[in-house]
Formats: sequence, C-alpha cells, structure tokens
Amino acid sequence: MAKLRSSLVFVLFSTFAALTALLAQSAQDPQKVPDAPSATRPAQTQPFPPGTKPAPVPQPNHPPETEAPAPAQSTTLPEVTRVPPRGTPRAAGDDGHDEFRIVTSVNFVTVPVTVKDSEGRLVDGLLRRDFAIYEDGEPQNLRLFTSDPFPLSVALVIDQGMSPRSMKIINESFQGLIGAFSQFDEVSLFTYDNTVRQVTDFQAANDNFLGSLRRVKRPGRQGGAPVVDGPMASGPTISGRPADPGARTVRTPQRETRALNDAILRAAQELSKREKARRRIIFVISDGQELDSSASYAEVLKLLLSNEIIVYSIGVDNAAVPGIERLARIRFPGQGTNNLLPKYVSATGGEHFAELTRAAIERTYAQLTEVARNQYTLGYTTRPTVASAYRTIEVRVKRPGLKVYARDGYYPLPRRPADQPNR
Repeated sequence: MAKLRSSLVFVLFSTFAALTALLAQSAQDPQKVPDAPSATRPAQTQPFPPGTKPAPVPQPNHPPETEAPAPAQSTTLPEVTRVPPRGTPRAAGDDGHDEFRIVTSVNFVTVPVTVKDSEGRLVDGLLRRDFAIYEDGEPQNLRLFTSDPFPLSVALVIDQGMSPRSMKIINESFQGLIGAFSQFDEVSLFTYDNTVRQVTDFQAANDNFLGSLRRVKRPGRQGGAPVVDGPMASGPTISGRPADPGARTVRTPQRETRALNDAILRAAQELSKREKARRRIIFVISDGQELDSSASYAEVLKLLLSNEIIVYSIGVDNAAVPGIERLARIRFPGQGTNNLLPKYVSATGGEHFAELTRAAIERTYAQLTEVARNQYTLGYTTRPTVASAYRTIEVRVKRPGLKVYARDGYYPLPRRPADQPNR
C-alpha cells in the first residue's frame, strides 16, 4: 500500500511540473496561443486601410470578365449610375457632375431612342426584348439598355434675323423656357444672324440665365431687301468704269446672310467638350433659313453624328406655316435654303415642332426637354476599324403602331492612344 501511494504521489508531482513548465512557456510567447472562439462576440475582421474604395458592384447584363483587351478593342459595358429624381436638393458644394456617369470604349455605340404612339404620346415600359438595332443592315447584339433619365447639356440657338412679329413672341416666351429645365441640366446661349455669338458658357438655367436671355432680345429683321447688285447698286458704267466719274458713289450694303449652319457648327463644337454622361442637345429656335454660311450642311452633320448630338427645333415665322415643308424643298438662286431644320432633326433623331403662338411655344419648351431627358438608351459594340466612313443605324420596335425617333447613323471617332482615358 505504501508503494502504491508513493507511485501516485510521483505521478501527480510529474503532472504538476509539466503544467507549470507549459504555463511558463505560454507567458513568454503569448502570440502562439490562439483565442478560443466566443459564442457571444463575432470574430474581428481586418479594417480597410484609409482611402480604400469599396469593391465595385457588378452592373446588370455584364458579360463575364475576360482578359483585358487593347483599348481600341475594348468591349466593356458602360458604367451607369442614375440621375436623382427631379426636385432632389443638392448637397453643399455638389455641382452635379458625378450624379450620372457613363464610360464607353471607342467602338461602343450608344443610341438614344424616343418611342411615341399614334397620338404622339411618349411610350414607356418597353423592355430590352422589344428593341432590335441594325448597323449597315446587320443585326447587333444589344449590350446596353436603360430607360433612366439623363441630365441635359443644351446649346440654345436663337435666330435673331426673323421677322419682328416672331421675335416679339420668342422674347416674351423666355420665362417659360427657363421653367422647362431641371436643376441638373446645363444650358449655353448662342445667337446668330449674319454672325454667330456665344453669349454664355454652360450654366444652370436659373435667374442669371434668364437675365442673359433678356439682354439679347432683338426686334428682328428691319427694313426691306438690301440693294446688293445691279444698276441700282453702282450706277451706270462703261467698260466696267463709272459713266460719270464725278457722280456720287452708291454704297452697296453688306449682303444679308443667315448663318444657320455656322451657328449649329459652333454649338456642336462647344457641346463636344461636355461630359458624355449628359445628353448633348442643340435646341434651335428659327425659321430655318440658311444663306451663305461658311460651313456646309454635310460638314456640320458629320460633327453632330460623330459626337452623338441631337438637334431639336421650334420652327416659327415661315417655318410654322402649314404645308411649308413641301415648299422648303425648293431652292431659288441666291435665296438660300428655306428650311434646313427638319433635315438636321431627322438625321440626328430629334424632333421638329412648328408653332405660331406664344402659348404653343411655351408648351413645346417643356415637351422638348421631357422628350430629350426621358429616352431609351441602347448600346452595342461595333467592329473596330481605322476607317471613319459613315455607318447607318436602324432601330426597330417589335410592337405595332409605334413611331421610333433615333439618329440615322454615325461617323466613328478615331482611336484614342492607349494612355488616353475615355470620357
């Protein structure tokens, strides 16, 4: 019995000594002893370093990511965020530039589309499967579809060479024009007659802009037709010399011009510098007459289509007379083109309204901005090429009785260098 007790004491002593040694080692190196899991406290995670951005949220309809291709061959879908609802207040210091952003590759084509029913009302609620898009007659894989509203960048172009009656109506309608824009839109004012003037840079459509509109009010075209040629302009001549050298010389007035092409060109050049996140719009108020611009219609249209700029117009004066569209196709020598507005509008996917009264014009202001802001936006990836030849676009809606407004085609922009980001 005494021998058994001695053995038990030895075992207990050895166990105690081993535990003492283990505890001493743990005290010297505490990092090697893990904490036991707790049933009440969640495991601690490593915080993000300061300035680390959250992981990006995948966009709907994104294809599986693949190895990054060369910039000119990129097929990355645009990154889209929504514009805040109308009336949403802005935070202090917020200029609204980041509220909507769309980033595209060079060979990604976006096409704004307006759809109306037989009564001229906007049609909403259409889905991706309701649309088909063709380039040069070939069906394209629709890779972007959204009906979210876009903020607008608008170049407002006012013809100051119209009749006094029309100018009076336009001048009185400016208050209604300001009310047609939202706080997220930006507007720049251009005027033209013989020359083109940019009156303001792009800014909010507020009281300051209204003041600029009031300061450019003009009475319109004055007087009769100027004397520009013939015997009444220079008097009788013999062999190209005045018959009476001592006679008083008749000063020939400057030839009248209506620089519509030049005005749209100047507006398009300024709009091309604005963010692609915005819907780029030229809003023309004119009788549509074009006479002696430096730029041709074809040159201006190429710039419009290359930069995805849409032209909307209100035709006043002669352009608002019923049946004038047929006469507008006739061009008399030296008289210019009667009405170019429908051509610009049709080619870029906009709309043309012919109005004669102040009330109708004010209603059209609101209608045009609503149409421009609330379009369907389709997108597809086109074949990359170094050529910049014109390519046709056709948008079809797979429902009967609906009318589609979209641009007829585009000119591909040249490829960007590898180190230059897309706007």
